[in-house]
Amino acid sequence: MKQSRVLFPINLVLLFAAATQALRPVARMQRRAPVRMAADVLASDRILIAPALATSNVAKLGEEAQAAVAAGADCLHFNVMDGHHTEKLTWGPMMVKALRAYGVEAPIDVQLTCGKEIVDVQIEEFAAAGASYITFHAEGTRNIDRSLGLIASLGCKCGVVLNPSTPTSYLENVMHKVDIILLMSNNPGFKGQVFQDSVYEKARKVRKMIDESGRPIRLEVDGGAGLKNIEQLAACGIDMFVVGRAVFHADDYGTAVAELRALAEKGRALGTG
Repeated sequence: MKQSRVLFPINLVLLFAAATQALRPVARMQRRAPVRMAADVLASDRILIAPALATSNVAKLGEEAQAAVAAGADCLHFNVMDGHHTEKLTWGPMMVKALRAYGVEAPIDVQLTCGKEIVDVQIEEFAAAGASYITFHAEGTRNIDRSLGLIASLGCKCGVVLNPSTPTSYLENVMHKVDIILLMSNNPGFKGQVFQDSVYEKARKVRKMIDESGRPIRLEVDGGAGLKNIEQLAACGIDMFVVGRAVFHADDYGTAVAELRALAEKGRALGTG
């Protein structure tokens, strides 16, 4: 019994050391991507590819993030699940802070899949850690308008996430505030879900709302986007893509990003043609 009590904390220390080794700083860097740079990426005309870090080799998270950016990724997607709003529990703001310390300067796109009781606290913590863009689920806040204003006040770009069953009416009174609208093509936090084709029609509807607003709002999708459907998604008006396995499970990240972007550009041309 004495031996197990001694080994347990030692094992914890070793585990923590191994987990942080991949994120060891190589130089002192800014906490977040320069605000101007992050804003310029979002305001550009290019299709944005945002690899999801949750599908990377997390033991080498800093290395994987830098490799994705070097391969042509525009920003990095960081999905935060609190274990209450969804069944899954992922990671917290210290991981974003560690990525910044490691030297990652690319915009970090944080999606807060959190309960309404803590979302505003999480907004503040992730902004302080170095997030560039912060979105939250429409059902995951007590006040959409207030949470959007909080994100903007902290120097980050803000947005709202709509699950497959969430109506677009949530957007009607906040179109003047959002920078990003993120459509989920499956329900977050559950394994083995299939891509829901209903996102195509929803994307067309939201794209129409964006065009009518006259504002440069990004339309993002998360949940199963890849080589098989990115062209069709882009034809429906989506111009920002969260991709996971399509990049981090590819043999060559650069080739994967280039193929995804080319197909999306083709789809956008078809949609506007």
